[in-house]
Amino acid sequence: MTAHEIPASASRRQNRWLSLWRQTPMSFRIGAVILILHLLVAVTGPFWAPYGYSQMGAGIPLSGATWLHPFGIDQLGRDVFSRVVHGSHIVILLSLSGTLLGLFIGAVVGLFSGYVGGWIDEVIQRFLEALISIPFLVLALIAITAAGSEASGNPLLVVLVVALVYAPRIARMARAAAIDIATRDFVTVARLRGESAWSVMRRELLPNASSVLLVEFALRAGYAPVLIGSLGFLGFGLRPPTPEWGLMISENRALLIVSPATVLGPGLSLASLVVGLNLFTEGLARILGRTVKLGNQ
Repeated sequence: MTAHEIPASASRRQNRWLSLWRQTPMSFRIGAVILILHLLVAVTGPFWAPYGYSQMGAGIPLSGATWLHPFGIDQLGRDVFSRVVHGSHIVILLSLSGTLLGLFIGAVVGLFSGYVGGWIDEVIQRFLEALISIPFLVLALIAITAAGSEASGNPLLVVLVVALVYAPRIARMARAAAIDIATRDFVTVARLRGESAWSVMRRELLPNASSVLLVEFALRAGYAPVLIGSLGFLGFGLRPPTPEWGLMISENRALLIVSPATVLGPGLSLASLVVGLNLFTEGLARILGRTVKLGNQ
């Protein structure tokens, strides 16, 4: 290959990627840009944030928004903008970890239930329906209360609670996909070969249900920050001085009239992340030819 052929090949690849990008739905592109910005802040934010997340004396308490402190100063003299930046990776990490765990549990339970069928499927589905019938926030509060005061505020508990809330809903979708796939010829051939249920699930059902599970993961991940923020706002999430956005809104809600920027900063950050995830999910569903109800948590 000559020297001038290498740039030409790279240019063709770049043009191909640009063409694919332009063919994606607008919602997908807007959501992807918002998510990329949030991820960049989450990864790099702790290195360039003006102050530490618990550093006091950053300015005059409740002095309002300024160029140096765009989200104002809270009642303890902490820079709210720096706390929002430091909290980005916490919110994203907890949301993705909890949703991933919920996806794993829900996929295994749902695919197994749909493939095996019979009385096992009936028992599993009645149990899942009982969990789904409980409002997601109430179920999360019950789980945290059952864990005890010693575990309260532990990030691992928050991850487990998110997984508990979303696993039953993901399992229902995985079961529906498994029932549809289980009737196809390649699954029948695998059964005739004498493969075990787990082998059929792993080799046949899971790859063919991946698009459904991917959309479900994106959908649940879009609402996980809201659930985590709600727990923090109610005092059942992470403990101070952790800069979790819901907790920050709760800490500064009494200052909404005096210094609204201290509440609007974390509130707008949470809202933009949720909007970006929802737009990305809607676009992803359209690309994969799936339908998704964004109002269904």
